[in-house]
Amino acid sequence: MKGKYMKGRQRMFIIDAMSRTPVYEQLIEQVETMVLTGVMKAGDKMPSVRSLSGELSINPNTIQKAYAELDRKGLIASVPGKGSFISENAMDIVGNDKREQAADLKDIIGEMKLAGVAKQEIMKIIEEVYG
Repeated sequence: MKGKYMKGRQRMFIIDAMSRTPVYEQLIEQVETMVLTGVMKAGDKMPSVRSLSGELSINPNTIQKAYAELDRKGLIASVPGKGSFISENAMDIVGNDKREQAADLKDIIGEMKLAGVAKQEIMKIIEEVYG
């Protein structure tokens, strides 16, 4: 079962109930992706826990858990009585988190090399991603 939260006519959140990734982590990953791609910008209002819970048919505690983690990471800021908003430095925070994953990528590439994956295959993947 998939759910969505709509902003205008644009689908914002899609939850894959069959995924092994917990729902709250799916929400966090989607917010990070939307920040990186410019879909959500500093100052943009996040949907309320209540409205998102209803739209996605997800327990509000799950939404709150995602929002608490986003707040802990500094990606959103809560304003009492107003809601939660994308923070001014969200893009930098997400970008730095992704850069830190470069060490993991190096380990993965090392494992691929040991498994016999040719450098050209890895480079082809990189070229596809960077276009």
